[in-house]
Amino acid sequence: MRFDVVTLFPEVITQSCNFSIIKRAISEKIISINTINPRDYTIDKHKKVDDTPYGGGAGMLLQCQPFVDAIKTIEKTQNSQTIIMSPQGETFSQNMAKEFSKKEQLIIICGHYEGFDERIKRLSGAKEVSIGDFVMTGGEFPALCVMDSIIRLLDGVLGDSESKEYDSHYDGLLEHPHYTKPREYEGETVPDILLSGNHEKIKEWRRLQQFIVTKQKRPDLFEKFLQSDLSDFDKKLLKQNNFI
Repeated sequence: MRFDVVTLFPEVITQSCNFSIIKRAISEKIISINTINPRDYTIDKHKKVDDTPYGGGAGMLLQCQPFVDAIKTIEKTQNSQTIIMSPQGETFSQNMAKEFSKKEQLIIICGHYEGFDERIKRLSGAKEVSIGDFVMTGGEFPALCVMDSIIRLLDGVLGDSESKEYDSHYDGLLEHPHYTKPREYEGETVPDILLSGNHEKIKEWRRLQQFIVTKQKRPDLFEKFLQSDLSDFDKKLLKQNNFI
């Protein structure tokens, strides 16, 4: 999968992607990450890419010319998606990450300063995406959050192919509790079932814990999960434990 990131601060993207799972995904050619700096396409001799807003107001707005011209240089694949990081956008979710992970290419437009000239959004045809109901200085870190969430879903990225299936939100539930050595610490012990060697029972325990944790911490997600297309395994476990 190819990521093309339009950003005024390409170092934020390239340096942040030089670690851990993302670095390995790049080295194994599962993904490629390219940055495009609109400053390289501005017609202003001082490399200026922002200006004061028409009608007055605080701050500076990003100009459409350098951004739109920068976006035009990106060669799109047939299965491509363009998004723009914006607090006005649809809230990013695990389902959206799954949807984007099926693309061959994701073009991400990052803003800065007070915001975009509205024509950048319209001329790029980008889907507006937000990572939450708060405002950040720029779109680079939100873009990295989106990229990281998608990359871990791609085949061959995670060492254990089942790891992502137990992540919080992967199937609408929060993750089950995890334990490692030592077996006992300050009076807190590892549940006996995890030491039993009975993998079928461990699987049931972990799934049951997902139900319990989600119902306690995110009842909204749990109710939504109950309305989904439940597997026979989940139906049986839910009934046995009086969830339905």
